[in-house]
Amino acid sequence: MEKTTNTWEVDFFDDFETFNPDNWQDQRIWVNNENHCYVPDNEFGTREVSDGTLKLKVVNIGEKRPCDNMDKHGNQHPDTEYVAGRIASKNRREFIKGKWTARLKLWGNGEPSMFPAWWILGAQNNEPPVQEADENICWPLTGSGEIDIFEHHGDHLANKFTTGAIKSLGECDKADWMNYRTNIDATLNEFHEYSVEWQGSDLVYRLDGKEVYRNVGEGDNYPEPMFAILNYAKITDSPMTGEWVMEVDWVKHEYKK
Repeated sequence: MEKTTNTWEVDFFDDFETFNPDNWQDQRIWVNNENHCYVPDNEFGTREVSDGTLKLKVVNIGEKRPCDNMDKHGNQHPDTEYVAGRIASKNRREFIKGKWTARLKLWGNGEPSMFPAWWILGAQNNEPPVQEADENICWPLTGSGEIDIFEHHGDHLANKFTTGAIKSLGECDKADWMNYRTNIDATLNEFHEYSVEWQGSDLVYRLDGKEVYRNVGEGDNYPEPMFAILNYAKITDSPMTGEWVMEVDWVKHEYKK
């Protein structure tokens, strides 16, 4: 029997010297009643790669324009003056368990409507883009489970981020958002490493390598391959001007043999 080591080994690493389409694709979707439009191909500078980092942005372009983002029910997003960047490793880089880490910072925090996130989702999720025959499982059932590594709710959590699992309640769109997540103090405007790891039954969340939270026994509920998502959303109707930025230095996945 092959012996398991205690050393993490890297099987995916992207340091964003370029935008690599073998690792990521733009994701255009309307969820959570977000009032921006996700746009592709770095349109309006919304997923700029420069100086060795990725900058995902929400940008106020000054006038409303049509948006082609659709929700899961086929409804089209209304015209909006806000555009944003969102990338996913779906059908590019997907892994079962292991350890996901991103080194990132925000260029501001604590403003109403801010909602940047770094998270992972089950690879059989049935929301756009649907590219494979098995992508037919609704959130948050097994195959479409969600683990949030870093979220910042600017409306009420200045200098804090939220981390933790979203517990499936066994039906489409039915989940426990409250009891498996916590808020952690952090200097969001400085680079930190945000990670989740699981080999066995627990989901372990770390900030700069130090454990800050643990979902005991919840790791067994995520046996499926999962892909990564990085996005900057605008979550409420509060107005904003200019742009908001989440800067990502690198993303990696590790495993233990």
